[in-house]
Amino acid sequence: MGKTTGFLEFERHDRGYEATELRTKTWKEFVEPLPGPELVNQAARCMDCGIPFCHNGCPVNNLIPDWNDLIYRDQWQTASLMLHSTNNFPEFTGRVCPAPCEEACTLNIDDAPVTIKTIECAIVDRGWEEGWIHALPPATRTDKKVAIIGSGPAGMACSQQLARAGHDVTLFEKNDRIGGLLRYGIPDFKMEKALIDRRVVQMTGEGVKFRTNVEIGVDLTVGQLSRDYDAVVMSGGAEMPRDLDVQGRELDGIHFAMEFLTQQNKRGAGDDEMVAAPQGTITAAGKHVIVIGGGDTGSDCIGTSVRHGAASIIQLEIMQKPPERENKGITWPDWPIKLRTSSSQQEGCEREWSVLTKRARGANGKVKALDCVRVEWVDDGSGRPQMKQIAGSEFALKADLVLLATGFLGPRRAGMVDQSGVLLDQRGNVSADTRGYATSVDGVFAAGDMRRGQSLVVWAIREGRQCAHAVDAYLMGSSTLPR
Repeated sequence: MGKTTGFLEFERHDRGYEATELRTKTWKEFVEPLPGPELVNQAARCMDCGIPFCHNGCPVNNLIPDWNDLIYRDQWQTASLMLHSTNNFPEFTGRVCPAPCEEACTLNIDDAPVTIKTIECAIVDRGWEEGWIHALPPATRTDKKVAIIGSGPAGMACSQQLARAGHDVTLFEKNDRIGGLLRYGIPDFKMEKALIDRRVVQMTGEGVKFRTNVEIGVDLTVGQLSRDYDAVVMSGGAEMPRDLDVQGRELDGIHFAMEFLTQQNKRGAGDDEMVAAPQGTITAAGKHVIVIGGGDTGSDCIGTSVRHGAASIIQLEIMQKPPERENKGITWPDWPIKLRTSSSQQEGCEREWSVLTKRARGANGKVKALDCVRVEWVDDGSGRPQMKQIAGSEFALKADLVLLATGFLGPRRAGMVDQSGVLLDQRGNVSADTRGYATSVDGVFAAGDMRRGQSLVVWAIREGRQCAHAVDAYLMGSSTLPR
């Protein structure tokens, strides 16, 4: 424990944002790092609890009290090594993770948790600046070949771990660039893509081979991979979006969120409009935008629409408005349901809860309005709240662009999943447990959103690492890779 009385002496102080009127005119990251002395004070607030609940709150089980103590003692390089011992890509999680570790922090009982996410990001950013982070090629190599399908955080983490174990790893990606939804789902203003590129350089130095523009199940069959490789890992993500089943869905101007976000990220990468938007440009410029879905993806659509210059933005959520503050006695140290406002929502949008979209209306084939109704959630004795429409609460919203951010239903079936012959679970995800990550087909493994369903970047990294341990043990009989 760095400073015994640190949590009493120093108030919580977190990173701030660049002013809204400045940040919305650019696609660059706008979070302002804390200065070094303030980071030391924030690290000193960690109490090094006898039972560090932050460990279990963090899906990758980061050694949070340990590297907080190291920062307090100005041992940044050792802190970087410790951070990377549990997390392959802390610069990703330090930017886009919702920080369940902070919700689990003992100091969160008093609503003032340690700024764990901020300290994590500062450690890894300094590690890159100082040159402490570099390729770690294995001392010896095996004769085993592993194919990994899907280059999101699960596939990247699995690839890096297996390459460091000495295996010949090839990472296949159907898109033109590595990163999965990190690349094309998360806007640049939340995470600039050069962060992915430098990890690709590092992983190349460790022996990972990258093959982009190769869709397994189309360009190569799963059978071919199984013949050519000793093990295959499916880490393709949960890409099947939940649709809006209402009259008028076919109108022009109603799009899945990922169609909208991917286009913008391709523009940000320097692609011309024909490459970024081969099916036609989707823009919020000058439009009345409705975002259906209240999660992170919906928030990303809001921030992107603001930067496009939308005339207005309304976000609809079918669930009721959560409380502004959770009941700590019931929820802590677990992740609580409470009202959260993202930086994008702060930039300008109206938020409506308990709203059901009934119909889309248009003119000349283009969407012009949404007909909605307010709902309430009632307990009918089944144990699960049931939605009930409120009579007389119907209303209409003007809409030139409707973005569906209503979640995902699992992996796409056509192509790789169907060809592989793996069993699916009741939710439609690839069936595999969290011990062996093995599917029903020998030599084929699954990890990340493709296995667990739509989730967080940090969960994907955890699953990629654990899957790598399982694959290494499958190939070699045992494994020294961490789980």
